[in-house]
Amino acid sequence: MSDPLAGLYQELILEHAKRREGEGLIEPYDAERFLKNPTCGDEIRLRVRLEDGRIAALGWEGQGCSISQASASVLAEEAPGLAVADARVRIEALRELLRSRGAAEPDEQLLGDAVAFAGVARFPMRVKCAMLAWVALEEALLEAEAR
Repeated sequence: MSDPLAGLYQELILEHAKRREGEGLIEPYDAERFLKNPTCGDEIRLRVRLEDGRIAALGWEGQGCSISQASASVLAEEAPGLAVADARVRIEALRELLRSRGAAEPDEQLLGDAVAFAGVARFPMRVKCAMLAWVALEEALLEAEAR
C-alpha cells in the first residue's frame, strides 16, 4: 500500500471515529448482539432489522478505540440495503483481509470504505478491534434467522 493511500485510509478512519455513522440503537429490531473485546475493553451493542432477506436498518452504540468505533461506523454506512448473503460475503472478505497480515490486496469494490482497515492487518492485536462490529452483525444475522 502506498503512503498517500495509507494516509487517506487513516483520515477516513479518524473521520468515521468522530462522526460515528449509525450510532444509536434502532427500534424495532430483529436481533441484538453485545460483544466486548476482553483484550482492550472495546464494546458494542448492535441491533439489526431485516426485511425481505435484506438489512433494512442497523444501529449501534459502543465505546473503545478509534479503530473499533470507526469500523462500526463504516459497517452502519455500508450494510443497510445489503442482502443477508452479501453481508456475510463482506464480513468474510474483511476477516480474510485482516488476517492476511498485510499480504492480501483489499477489494474496494466489495468492501467499500472498509478497505481503510487494510493497514490494521499488520497489527494483529488490533484486528479484533476492527472486526468487533462485523462479528456482532454476523452473530445478529444468525440470531435473526434462527427465529
